[in-house]
Amino acid sequence: MTDKTPRLVVFCSLFPSSAQPNSGVFIRERMFRVGQQLPIVVVSPVAWFPLQSLIRLVKPGFRPQPPKFELQQGVEVYYPRFLSIPGFLKQWDGFMMALGALPTMVRLKRKHRFNLIDAHFAYPDGYAATWLGKRFKVPVTITLRGTEVSLSKFPARKLRIVSALQRATKIFSVADSLKRHVVALGIDSNKIQVVGNGVDADKFQPVDRAEARRDLNLPEGAPVLISVGGLVDRKGYHRVIEVLPLLLKAFPDLMYLIVGGACAEGNNRKQLEQQVADLNLQNHVRFLGPLPSEQLKSPLSASDIFVLSTANEGWANVFLEAMACGLPVITTDVGGNSEVVNDASLGAIVPFGDSSALQLALSDALNKQWDRQAIRHYAEQNAWHHRVDTLVAEFKRICLS
Repeated sequence: MTDKTPRLVVFCSLFPSSAQPNSGVFIRERMFRVGQQLPIVVVSPVAWFPLQSLIRLVKPGFRPQPPKFELQQGVEVYYPRFLSIPGFLKQWDGFMMALGALPTMVRLKRKHRFNLIDAHFAYPDGYAATWLGKRFKVPVTITLRGTEVSLSKFPARKLRIVSALQRATKIFSVADSLKRHVVALGIDSNKIQVVGNGVDADKFQPVDRAEARRDLNLPEGAPVLISVGGLVDRKGYHRVIEVLPLLLKAFPDLMYLIVGGACAEGNNRKQLEQQVADLNLQNHVRFLGPLPSEQLKSPLSASDIFVLSTANEGWANVFLEAMACGLPVITTDVGGNSEVVNDASLGAIVPFGDSSALQLALSDALNKQWDRQAIRHYAEQNAWHHRVDTLVAEFKRICLS
């Protein structure tokens, strides 16, 4: 193996572990496929605070700590700790992340395990990665994934985002909307390449609808909506629940399936359950909890419409996963959503926060006859191998230059 062959450290704090198996699965899906063509090792820094065990007395799921090392699908994954005080001094997270990861990176470098750092999210991960890249004299790539929009509203973090992106050798963006956002911050558009997320069309494919409904104890003829994702306000489950009473007037047997659980951003299941109780919707809303990706095709196939009234997304993999199971998608006009749901034959985009528009779009979708095979075909055209080939070629170009 020559020194010109890319050997990647995938650097990302949002990565699956035994403690949080559904955290950052979309990053693993992408980069483990790169790992089938290039050597990779994963460094996933974990936020830590000396008194966080006390916080868990109030918030039991606060910052679950994975082991320091795991072997996943033959890939080494390291979880070094870094100091992060909850709610304070977030502008120092990037530096502290780099400092916490430094010993692990030193050991890997001594073993010649990497000559390129591939970071995901501009802050704090990208900032930390470019600091480490300078320390080890290796190029750094950063993938924009959507958090850059909200974090750039904080002046100190905006400065660090810009600093990281200016120092990066190459920037990948999962959506053109994110590229435009950071260009407006002053980043050179020529160093940014849009490479969207993909879908595993073999893992996500329709299964027998009647059987899937029997497994979930759903009425055969009932219209069914479904949402998938972490149970946090940003994902907008509460906005869908809010419009269910009006939808029930036209669709009295309507069911709404919510798949997801606690994630790094939090867990609002109790609030959602209370909202369901307040609206007397207990017979129409099901919380299925978090499910591994291999099991998602069953509830997706049992459903009619996928909906996510989200406040912010980069490029939502879950849209393509739903489409691969033949579902049209109703979602909000934020981030890269309209780049995924880019035709009326695939679903509908509604203004964020417009409950009337959301209710109308869902009603129209439930009444419409969809070409589900055409929707799946669109998903197949966005299979992972198209994205991965582009990434591998770029990593090779960087290491040869």
